[in-house]
Amino acid sequence: MTQYEIIIGLETHIQLNTRAKIFCGCKADSWGDEPNTNICPVCSGLPGTLPVLNAEAVQKGALLAAAMHAEINPRSIFDRKNYFYPDLPKGYQITQFFEPIGKGGYLDLDMPDGAQKRVRINRLHLEEDAGKTKIDHGVRLVDFNRCGVPLIEMVTEPDLRSGAEAAQYLTQLRQLLRWIGVSEADMERGHLRCDANVSIREKGSTVLNTKTEIKNVNSIDAVRLGIEMEAKRQIAEVEAGRKVESWTLDWDAEKGVLQKMRSKETEADYRYFREPDLLPALLSTTEIERIKASLPELPLARKARFISAYQLSAYDSDILTSERGLSDYFESTVAAYGGEPKIVANWMINELLRLIKEKGLEASQLRITPLHLSEIIRLVDSGKINAATGKLLVSKVDTTGQSPAQIVQSEGLGAISDDSELIAIVDAVIADSPKEVESFKAGKESLLGWFLGQVMRRTGGKADPRRARELMLERLK
Repeated sequence: MTQYEIIIGLETHIQLNTRAKIFCGCKADSWGDEPNTNICPVCSGLPGTLPVLNAEAVQKGALLAAAMHAEINPRSIFDRKNYFYPDLPKGYQITQFFEPIGKGGYLDLDMPDGAQKRVRINRLHLEEDAGKTKIDHGVRLVDFNRCGVPLIEMVTEPDLRSGAEAAQYLTQLRQLLRWIGVSEADMERGHLRCDANVSIREKGSTVLNTKTEIKNVNSIDAVRLGIEMEAKRQIAEVEAGRKVESWTLDWDAEKGVLQKMRSKETEADYRYFREPDLLPALLSTTEIERIKASLPELPLARKARFISAYQLSAYDSDILTSERGLSDYFESTVAAYGGEPKIVANWMINELLRLIKEKGLEASQLRITPLHLSEIIRLVDSGKINAATGKLLVSKVDTTGQSPAQIVQSEGLGAISDDSELIAIVDAVIADSPKEVESFKAGKESLLGWFLGQVMRRTGGKADPRRARELMLERLK
């Protein structure tokens, strides 16, 4: 059989988290608003209105360009993209075509198998969003709330070769967008949208064949699945002796299938020309250097540093750099603790992340601070509390806001360190369990865990498990 490879390029639309829309003063985030309540004459396209460029959108667009290692254009211009659709009230979209804010660039991917892959960026430009349509009982309804929301459209080169690689690209792009603070990147709320261009070719070939475009995909898993389904369909078409046609395909999230929408447009269809109502967006050399200097340490660089500086595994480092706030929390805790970073990593991955998931918060929103967590770890290290009590303290500190030491003292959670007290409890458990003692002595040594459970129950979890085990074995023998 002929061997094929999939050629994939992604177009992502990223909603910038500015306060206002890109060309008017309406608020940018209209999620949950009643339809057509967050609009004005400018963003609803009334005749005679003039756009005014939002400087915050330009600054955030340039910051993203810097993070993507792209060339920031000191003079970018806006153009009109002409097409007719019910959710586009002006009959054209203001975008950047001839001179975008960013050119070139790349995003390096850390693949799950440990390999690295570089995905090149063709262009990165500012534009306004269109509205939204939906069909209700056979009637098309239009909501203009999203009209004028500031977007960055970013187009990759056809460098991706599988649905899994496309999913990894989107995962790391979402991480980067949140990391540098330019977008919430929530796909369910439309902050990050993706169109996938898919084609196939025989392995070893360098030809770019006819592609199809998958639109309206609202999750990373759906992007992966849609690409895999479309690649299989194209291979089946070619194997059957038919040609792949250039179609725009719609992803049906409910059914998990692709449907043909229309033939795919070309650049000529949009009749681009310079936007006459806007001056060029200008960035001085000083401004560009300031934007570049404001970039924080990026996720892959921080992950590499965690591995080298803290001697963490790639797995631990990947988890701890999944969010910028989480990685900052880790470094603050390590500095406050002063001990082995791996111990802090274990506490954060096993306990703090559990708390974050339970409460649906970010690390910076928790009441338990890095100082609190480092204090809990030191209390466990010193033997003043055991590990089980330490885990309990993580939740208690976050609920009350009190220091760990205060809670240990007020609730009497200190570990039992007196051997005579612990021996008395061990002896009581043995005396109350003659059948279990007989079974243990007959060779059922797995009962040791049961005996230790009884000790922990009677001590309210305050016994040192290792010392309790040692004493229990001594007394049983």
